[in-house]
Amino acid sequence: MAIRILRLPACKDKSGDSRSTTYQKIKDGLWPPPVAIGPRSRGWVEHEIEAVLAARVAGESDEAIRALVAGLINARRRTNAA
Repeated sequence: MAIRILRLPACKDKSGDSRSTTYQKIKDGLWPPPVAIGPRSRGWVEHEIEAVLAARVAGESDEAIRALVAGLINARRRTNAA
């Protein structure tokens, strides 16, 4: 699978959220945090964003989405360790 990184404007376009809402959702565990793509650049992994949005569309609860986000973050760690 090709990994695509989205910068904040593209991430906001996909979710419809503002910058402040995006960062509040990260703080609340409802949105995956960005990854470093350079010394001063961050971006979001597209398939993670799509998974969270699909869960929202499916009507998943906030607790289910928190579990999904935690799983996505753990998958990053497993991928990096391999």
